[in-house]
Amino acid sequence: MSGEKLAQRSYYGKALAKLAETHPNVVVFDADLAGSTKTSSFQKAAPDRFVQVGIAESNMIGVAAGMAASGKVAFASTFGVFASGRCWEQIRMAVAYPKLNVKVVATHCGLSVGPDGATHQALEDIAIMRSLPNMTVVVPCDAHEAYAATLALADYDGPAYMRMGRSEFPVLKEEGCGFQIGKAEVLREGKDVSIIACGQMVQTSMEAAELLEKEGISAEVVNMATIKPLDEAAIIATASKTGAVVTVEEHSIIGGLGSAVAKCLAESRPTPMGRVGTKDTFGESGEAEELLVKYGLTAADIVSKVKETINKKS
Repeated sequence: MSGEKLAQRSYYGKALAKLAETHPNVVVFDADLAGSTKTSSFQKAAPDRFVQVGIAESNMIGVAAGMAASGKVAFASTFGVFASGRCWEQIRMAVAYPKLNVKVVATHCGLSVGPDGATHQALEDIAIMRSLPNMTVVVPCDAHEAYAATLALADYDGPAYMRMGRSEFPVLKEEGCGFQIGKAEVLREGKDVSIIACGQMVQTSMEAAELLEKEGISAEVVNMATIKPLDEAAIIATASKTGAVVTVEEHSIIGGLGSAVAKCLAESRPTPMGRVGTKDTFGESGEAEELLVKYGLTAADIVSKVKETINKKS
């Protein structure tokens, strides 16, 4: 961890600008939020392939699907609450059902949206999107991985949803890192417990692992940047190694990463398990760091859940 803080959405914009040069088949759509989603970077680089639909998110998905049906690779961006909620029917019927090459890229997800409050804090979007047949779901851990994932999605044939936050937060990956859809990555080896995390909670999980090490607990940290298709082999391997699993996500524990991992373990390798994430609740307005504390998404909360889960081993 370098300590440098970067916003994922900014590096999504940088990746789109790169694609403007290398992928003439890529078209980008936005719904009056280009400055926030950073699709404005593509707009400057390739204005003839950028479509600003205005405040009409559902229509944006329909137009993007039409372009994909004609052979284009379409990126459509808005905030997570709009992408997964307001556009759900259009994504289901116009993108997922016909398996069209539309990449729905959502920014401003999770509690760390902060003062915008519950109406803009997407805490259900992973659950909504992973339930759709044919849909790939990607949650990069930092800005560099968001950049790499964007490039990978441009070459991936089929529907996809990528989730990113709003805030700047510390980077874990090196600039120029690659990204393989459907593959998890062990960032830290351990033997007592496996912490499987996604998004910015990967960095928080690494902090928790350092705290646990001081108490004599060896934690393995796994970056599960693809929620669907889930890397079940990696889950089974790390669970077999440590005998205890804790999942961590800036999302509801209902239907998200924790649910996906629990299903895998229940069916293939029953293992003591705990989940860190928001409970059955909406968020509220507040500063990002304050909200992460209130809703139990800190390194200390992960440490507590790890100890509770390890105790189940016996």
